[in-house]
Amino acid sequence: MSSHRLRLFVLLASGALATLTATGTRPAQAADAPPPITAQTLIDRALIEDLVNEYYAQLGTGNHDFSYWFAPDGVLDVNGEIGTGKAGIEQIYKNTAARGGAASRPGQFRMLLTNLRIVVRGSAATADMIWTGFDNPSVTATTKIVEQGTEHAELVKLNGRWVFKYRVVTSDGGMHPDLLKTYKKH
Repeated sequence: MSSHRLRLFVLLASGALATLTATGTRPAQAADAPPPITAQTLIDRALIEDLVNEYYAQLGTGNHDFSYWFAPDGVLDVNGEIGTGKAGIEQIYKNTAARGGAASRPGQFRMLLTNLRIVVRGSAATADMIWTGFDNPSVTATTKIVEQGTEHAELVKLNGRWVFKYRVVTSDGGMHPDLLKTYKKH
């Protein structure tokens, strides 16, 4: 940037700031801006990150008690297939297994979570992320990406423990064709 443009930019920015200061107006902040970071929000974010990692570590193990990580009235929406409460959530995982889910694959299945954004507001929080499923049929076979998508979760703190209240998992690729009847892009 030329020095003339830089001076013009500084002059315009200073004028705008002076106008805002004189009128007592501050620039608008996004309604969904995260609250200030405190020691407690950092602790809660770490606990939620642990919960998400522990939850995803169970995929491919054949464990179907995923309801442990949910509030008693929690809702799980996987590509439009919705389960509520312990029985409904367990049914979604039984349906997934019946369709040949991760536990039925030979070798090792791993889930990579990226772009995790956790926002804590007291005893409620949200978590958004991208997930990518990898299949390792054997130690000599090439690793394959078998599925990918996004997740949005709303969490609550119950009795000092974070749990999912509402969780939406949406596939961007690798979804089983049986889910096309309920699938909706979020």
